[in-house]
Amino acid sequence: MPGNVLKIRPIKENISLNARIYDELKQAIVTMNIYDDDAELRLDERTLSEQFGISRTPLREALARLDQEGLVRIEPRRGIYIERKSKQEILHMITVWAALESMAARLITAEARDDEIATLRRMLGIYDTDKVTEHLDEYSETNISFHQAIISLGKCPLIDDITDRLFRHVRAIRARTIFEEDRAKRSIEDHLAIVEALEARDTERAERLVREHTLKLRDHVARHVDLD
Repeated sequence: MPGNVLKIRPIKENISLNARIYDELKQAIVTMNIYDDDAELRLDERTLSEQFGISRTPLREALARLDQEGLVRIEPRRGIYIERKSKQEILHMITVWAALESMAARLITAEARDDEIATLRRMLGIYDTDKVTEHLDEYSETNISFHQAIISLGKCPLIDDITDRLFRHVRAIRARTIFEEDRAKRSIEDHLAIVEALEARDTERAERLVREHTLKLRDHVARHVDLD
């Protein structure tokens, strides 16, 4: 069995059962590294109902909702699959993310309080650049949280909304590639430079550094990641 599968917790039945199934299944999909080579993308209704400890009827309703949102793909007589994008689609997503996150960085310099910007430095403070390879799994999550924080601190609801639609795919690609070609060490160096620019309220530099940082991910995916 592949090592990268959905992590499902049993659900106790109550009046909000359908909503809870949907939320739990969506969260499991969002946090799964769907672009890993060993990712199990096919979903089995029987297995899921046993894992949740529920009947298939509310599960099917949750899956139909996820299908409408594009998180899963229901193929009649073939099965249900977690939706994954092509390499070209991922490159487009990263490009859009770079534009939106860099604008969020620009907004931070004007909108965020000093104590809010300080949270970014604290996120990185526990990592030694030269020893980050000893904590790659932990840093992978911190890396993702750092980029989410940049978006959030920009305080633009529309940027939040658009990036939320991209998040599942960009998150999974970041998680897959952070282990490759010493990217973790270079990621911390980039993040520290970004934080310094934000602390200094250097709008142009902060915006440029964030954009360039994410475009490095795009270049890496273009050269080294095979998704098709």
